[in-house]
Amino acid sequence: MSAKKRERARPSGSEARPPASPYTPRELARSIDQTLLKPHATEADVIRLCKGAIKYHFHSVCVHPYFIPLCKAILSGYDTKVTTVIGFPLGMSMKNIKVYEAMQAVLYGAQELDTVLNIGAVKSGNWDFVEKEIREVIDASSTALHKVIIETCYLTGEEKRSAAEVAVACGAKFVKTSTGFGGRGATVADVKLLKEVVQDRAEVKASGGIRTLAQAVRFLGAGATRIGTSAGVEIMQEALPQ
Repeated sequence: MSAKKRERARPSGSEARPPASPYTPRELARSIDQTLLKPHATEADVIRLCKGAIKYHFHSVCVHPYFIPLCKAILSGYDTKVTTVIGFPLGMSMKNIKVYEAMQAVLYGAQELDTVLNIGAVKSGNWDFVEKEIREVIDASSTALHKVIIETCYLTGEEKRSAAEVAVACGAKFVKTSTGFGGRGATVADVKLLKEVVQDRAEVKASGGIRTLAQAVRFLGAGATRIGTSAGVEIMQEALPQ
């Protein structure tokens, strides 16, 4: 990335810690996957998303697969990555469809994939299928960083633990709490539980309902290292010195 683009990408005051936050604005920004997964999102919405990500230096933008090429073109030369979702939001697609979707996503330029595991298979105790599906998706798109969404709102404590263990065993680098389309989003308790399970073998992404600086700080403090939110710009506006 050119020096000129680096300068434009870095928010002013990025190393001054805001009140009530142990993180610098830059640290906060680099933890955020700025997300736009509305079914009615337009190209104009995605362009605005990417411009905000560049301005605040977010880790990535998270968009539907359809918008991967647009995001790749806009973000070329910047270090904000392109994240997309696989089997989203229900996780109940055919296994081979998920595998193909992941392959195509990488081909078109996605660098990180957030895959919804088959929640029905988890609830049915069909762990062999769950493991096979996750492993095949990851193996088919191994150049991407993989996050597995376990949709914690539908799972028991034991199911959350088992889902996290399977995801890590299959090569996932992150376990993600929620799609944002379920009954509820992330909770501090779930983040702590998942971090307890994965330890230093993987990381935790908190997602769903995180809209303020205080919430982001709370989830990072609980053990998350990535925040999925559609309110990244608003969080950074809170965080940056006025």
